Amino acid sequence: MLADLGTVKVPKSCEVLADRLQEQILSGAHPPGTALPTERELVAGTGLSRGSVREALRILEAKGLVETRAGRYGGSVVARPTDAQLISHISLFAKGRSIPLSKLVEARHAVGPMVAYLAARHRTDDDLEALHSISVRLEEAARNDVPRFLEENANWHSAIAVACHNDLLRAFSGSISDLMLEASRIENFASDEVRELVIKAHRRILQAIEARDAETARRRAEKDIEAYAKYLEAAVKAAGKTPA
Repeated sequence: MLADLGTVKVPKSCEVLADRLQEQILSGAHPPGTALPTERELVAGTGLSRGSVREALRILEAKGLVETRAGRYGGSVVARPTDAQLISHISLFAKGRSIPLSKLVEARHAVGPMVAYLAARHRTDDDLEALHSISVRLEEAARNDVPRFLEENANWHSAIAVACHNDLLRAFSGSISDLMLEASRIENFASDEVRELVIKAHRRILQAIEARDAETARRRAEKDIEAYAKYLEAAVKAAGKTPA
């Protein structure tokens, strides 16, 4: 009988405390900006060691649920996970699993048109102003600054994601834009032809978003992604890399 019990895994005390605090934070008991009990209070209230309490707070900080402020008036404050944290995790996941360019393009193709569709439906005047500003910088960079052109192109896609006003899509689209930016930094990709194609496509997408024509924005974004992906995959092959 004993042989059938298997290994019993007992969670660490710091993990138990982190889980309990996380439950309270996610339930709304501690809204963002609320100060958590001090380390001394947590030690007294839980009976755990100071080391276990600190490790529990570090676990929550790594998840983006807590910010720790140093100094006399410091302490642990409830926070919201940021886009940057999700982007970092997805980037690590993609690189750690060696996700190929073709799969990255599929993800962009699945998300990008819907983001443009929602941006046309939900955009604000501030969103339009941001998109127009990036478009101006993009066209200026297209003349003679390829690295800046690629960065502004990624910024433009991120701004479209902001304009869709969906937190999950915004953060996920931002992670894809970062990965696509990195993939596009190869020699002979952003040619005059590609830069002209991107600028024309962005103008057409932005016109649809400005007119609140969601279906046209979706359709134009889909064509833009397909064309961009074709040129990028061709450049990757020419550089001697494997896109598939």
